[in-house]
Amino acid sequence: MKKLTGIIFLLLVIISGNAQPTTYCNPINLDYGYTPIPNFSTWGKHRATADPVIVNYKGTYYLFSTNQWGYWWSNDMSSWHFISRKFLRPWNNVYDELCAPAVGIIGDTMLVMGSNYAKNFTIWMSTDPLHDQWKPLVDSFEIGGWDPAFFTDDDGRLYLYSGSSNRFPLYGIELNRKTLQPIGTRKELFFLESWRYGWHRFGEYMDDTFLDGFIEGAWMTKHNGKYYFQYAAPGTEFSGYADGVAVGDGPLNFFQNQSDPLSMKAGGFARGAGHGATYQDNEKNWWHVSTIAISVKNNFERRLGIWPAGFDKKDVMYCNTAFGDYPYYLPGKNAPGKGFTGWMLLNYQKPVTVSSVAGNYQPNYAVDESIKTYWSAGTGNPGEWIQSDLGAFSEVHALQINYADQDVTFLGKTIGQFHQYVVSYSVDGKLWKVLIDKSNNQQDVPHDYIELTQPVQARYIRLENKHLPSGKFAISGLRVFGKGSGAVPEPVKDFVILRTEKDKRSAWLKWAPNDAAYAYNIYFGTAPDQLYQCVMVYGANEYYYKGMDSKKTYYYRIEALNENGISLPSPIIQVD
Repeated sequence: MKKLTGIIFLLLVIISGNAQPTTYCNPINLDYGYTPIPNFSTWGKHRATADPVIVNYKGTYYLFSTNQWGYWWSNDMSSWHFISRKFLRPWNNVYDELCAPAVGIIGDTMLVMGSNYAKNFTIWMSTDPLHDQWKPLVDSFEIGGWDPAFFTDDDGRLYLYSGSSNRFPLYGIELNRKTLQPIGTRKELFFLESWRYGWHRFGEYMDDTFLDGFIEGAWMTKHNGKYYFQYAAPGTEFSGYADGVAVGDGPLNFFQNQSDPLSMKAGGFARGAGHGATYQDNEKNWWHVSTIAISVKNNFERRLGIWPAGFDKKDVMYCNTAFGDYPYYLPGKNAPGKGFTGWMLLNYQKPVTVSSVAGNYQPNYAVDESIKTYWSAGTGNPGEWIQSDLGAFSEVHALQINYADQDVTFLGKTIGQFHQYVVSYSVDGKLWKVLIDKSNNQQDVPHDYIELTQPVQARYIRLENKHLPSGKFAISGLRVFGKGSGAVPEPVKDFVILRTEKDKRSAWLKWAPNDAAYAYNIYFGTAPDQLYQCVMVYGANEYYYKGMDSKKTYYYRIEALNENGISLPSPIIQVD
């Protein structure tokens, strides 16, 4: 009887996923609100948020972002709990609810303020944000600004940074710690320099011919006596949206730009890593949270991602976005490591069957590794399903289910909504076993990620709808992670970098195609031991990169990926 009870308990754990997960997957799984009002450039209602700030306050993580009518808290950076609150006062006559918020800590007090150009905008304070205890600290803030950010120095002095423009710089000013009013006048701190730094150029393809890039999203981090001034460019709707960093010796002094972005994620399923914030977990590890672009139904259709960050021995600030939308380890002393788990994507461009299709939202869009495309069933009814063939017997460790907004009806933040579904697996496509049963789930999980307590051997995965908050059953990514049963790819051959002589910000990268690979990781940087940039390229053997520092030598290497693992890296190539 005890043996049977143990078997039943193990099955229940597998079906429900890991009760204490050690991993997560971007985009992070939040109950994102919907756009608050209709927009002339919007052809469908959809979820959206951006411009995140995470602060570690008394050992708890608090996440604020644009237009959510509240904020989240978490003890583990895995399970996020929403607190509903509107921060706008009656006289704040704008529709944005805490747009691109500033969040700061002074002593034991948390400060929150939204973007504004009005002098009567409220700064809020709390010593108990966990229980939604807030009160106005300042009703008449004398200096407004878009994309504000607070920074408290080691000596207790308080600063405010702000700015969002393709014409004007980012600004900084000291604030009186007691009154929170400005001391003196604000100072111009930083302009984009697209003539030198290619990634500052505007657009999806980094072209500043017609429009200058936007600089916005200031954030400040202090480390080893140096000040790391962070900023976003060139535009939130582009896959090249990134956070850069410039280093100085004071909070309002001259800042020297690092050549490459701090956080960039130009390839893969979920692209973009701009306008964010850097913080430390409870083990003092550094992390960076920032904005992921979808930009299909609206330019400002966006999600959030979190990546490990840090400082190397030369005090260069970096962020690890390689495999940045695959399973990563969460913070914690018991985590096996930091960064990528080694679980590969098992179903990229593999055969898909579905219960029905709406319009041209074809089944293969659910496995094409683009968050911009999606399959949609003809209805949102219970019983609609999608089935993915992994192509071979594989060891499944985790799944991510990314819902798309097809014919949804909501505007603004919705409370009490939920998804319900069942995931089954099979080795032959005939005999099915339940893997994950969320038919009684009461949570809103638009990017649900499930880490299995024990891996299972499977070839087929089926997702069946039980309940949706709104709209049709639509999936932008049914993503299955684990370990394949075959061989890893051979190293990439004939890797060539053709840096243009006329414009040294740009280079054309080519390599011999590898039939065993589904994707490639290209690593690069301005020193052979600082290859902190990474672009994941699916289904191609070339890439045109236009984001380099025209005055620096670069170093590149490449590796091939498939369901079974990662090839040995190519030799590092120097490009002058």
